[in-house]
Amino acid sequence: MQTKLTISLEQSIAEKAKLYAKGKEGGLSELIENFLKLILQDNQPKIKLSPSIKRLKGSIKLPDDFDYKTELSKSITQKYLV
Repeated sequence: MQTKLTISLEQSIAEKAKLYAKGKEGGLSELIENFLKLILQDNQPKIKLSPSIKRLKGSIKLPDDFDYKTELSKSITQKYLV
């Protein structure tokens, strides 16, 4: 069952998102729905790390209050929407 949802976005973000969705031959609603499905999956497959990647674990010291999800979000936004 489909339901209508109203969201508020900065105008520049909304325009860029519409262009992105149009370039992917879909609509903005479909893009948002697919994104939400992806982040809400409970059974995401676990990724096996290669030995070379495992060796990197712990090689960088970050502040205790570092939020990698926020930083990742900023990076992805900057890469695709700027």
